[in-house]
Amino acid sequence: MAAAAALLISLLSGCSGHTDPEASAHPDWSYDAVIYEMNVRQYTPEGTFDAATEQLPRLQRLGVDVIWLMPVYPIGVEQRKGTLGSYYAISDYRAVNPEFGTMEDFEDFLAAAHEAGFKVILDWVANHTSPDAVWESEKPAGWYVRDSLGNTVTQYDWTDIAELNYDNRDMREEMRNAMRFWLDKGVDGFRCDMACEVPVDFWRETLPELRKEYPGTYYLAEGENPELHTDAFDASYAWELHHLLNDIAQGRKGVQDLLAYVEKDAAACPPEAFRLMFTSNHDENSWAGTEFERMGDAAGAMAVLTFTLPNGQPLIYTGQEMGWNHRFEFFEKDPVPAWEENEYTDFYRKLIRIRHDNPALDAGERGGKFDVVSADDSTVVFTRTLPDNKVTVSVQLRAPWSWDISAE
Repeated sequence: MAAAAALLISLLSGCSGHTDPEASAHPDWSYDAVIYEMNVRQYTPEGTFDAATEQLPRLQRLGVDVIWLMPVYPIGVEQRKGTLGSYYAISDYRAVNPEFGTMEDFEDFLAAAHEAGFKVILDWVANHTSPDAVWESEKPAGWYVRDSLGNTVTQYDWTDIAELNYDNRDMREEMRNAMRFWLDKGVDGFRCDMACEVPVDFWRETLPELRKEYPGTYYLAEGENPELHTDAFDASYAWELHHLLNDIAQGRKGVQDLLAYVEKDAAACPPEAFRLMFTSNHDENSWAGTEFERMGDAAGAMAVLTFTLPNGQPLIYTGQEMGWNHRFEFFEKDPVPAWEENEYTDFYRKLIRIRHDNPALDAGERGGKFDVVSADDSTVVFTRTLPDNKVTVSVQLRAPWSWDISAE
């Protein structure tokens, strides 16, 4: 974000445009929610639930609504990457990583977060476990995909995982029961890792069932296929948009490419679909670089788009709220040294307030109609409109990057 960039806000009237929650496709609280992805290992020097609990007042001041905890479960030892391993190589779905504390510490964090007004969702890894997971030794061999010699198999370059076999009905039911274990503790839903790699019929069997048993829960898919929204997820990733924002920031794409994306995405997805929009997350930060590496001075303008484009549900990743320009080590301890509130904190706090104050910016079917006011080679102006609320957004997508948001 360029230091000289200014966010101009003119809130002419506060309006309420929310519809009857009984008729909503998603939990009532989720439509204007801003998600915060917490990397527990790196979030504090201690890297524990107790230390993260101490930071909840800071997140309250920031104004985020949902805390997404990266996987909190024990990590396998076999084929472990690095010293501490990948959060996504899970050895036991019903336990917590001792690196972060005890189950009681987790429950205390969850209770404190709820008391502070947050929703908490867990990262759920249904596609695979670690090779030495309790399921591999305690459950039938048919629960895993195996080669001709009976060995578990990996995908891509994920040599620290073992792929699960979704042809096995018993494994599917135990996966659902493991999810229930955490819902019984009071978590508010799941971000489902690599949801696109798991057969969609599993999600269509499982998520409607869990919603009936645990009303008001929320489910986010790491995946972009529109079919994930049919009787399954509340939200999915806008990966294509993310890569487009990188290209715009680097001068390879422009205004017309952005508008073409919006039109295409609206045609592909049902109107109630939420689309997670972001300038960074744990994958992008560690493997592709920080938003400043990828977007430079355009990072602020790109963030504005993630808060204002139709169907968008914005995400803030650990460190973005203070402009932490550092790639976190993924398999090692590499914490934020100390938290501070600065111009970046003010920037995100203002965007969150605009989001909360203007129902026209809601995600899904509640959000306001999208119209392009003007578009040229460098600047796009668009509106999001409900009967009682209209937001006008102007973003210059070329240096010097700038933006303006007004509402009436």
